[in-house]
Amino acid sequence: MAQLIVLGVADRDTAEKALDIASDLNKQELLQLEDAAYAYKDGKGRPRIHQTVNLTGYGAAGGALWGTLIGLLFLNPLLGLAVGAGAGAIAGRLSDVGIDDDMIRDIGAELQQDRAAVFLLATDATIDRVVDAFRQLDPTVIQTNLSKDNERELVEALQSQ
Repeated sequence: MAQLIVLGVADRDTAEKALDIASDLNKQELLQLEDAAYAYKDGKGRPRIHQTVNLTGYGAAGGALWGTLIGLLFLNPLLGLAVGAGAGAIAGRLSDVGIDDDMIRDIGAELQQDRAAVFLLATDATIDRVVDAFRQLDPTVIQTNLSKDNERELVEALQSQ
């Protein structure tokens, strides 16, 4: 089962550092990341979201490929390409996999000005190494789907120096 952890950090730059750390840990196979995102409030107080997975682009690429193949069957590959890319982009835009977008928006709306929230969805992690990597950002745990005992342990581990 995937574990969701939402961390509060100082600002947008710190949130971007957190995603860089998560990406590095993923490459080292210390964290098997399924999805990641961050939310922050802009200068006008509006919540903004940055997601790492762009389903619209993936959908358009896949749709273009299938559209071209189908277009070849009907001797009009350009029309197939255009229709396939459009349909794929729409399907990708309407798909919601990974972290729930509504939850990201809700937490983003509750953030204080100049604060950010980092959302990590992972299936496996080398806990001590991951905690050590994130501790430098001085995060606070906002929400998890961990058991109460595991969440308490995570909070304590992030706070210890």
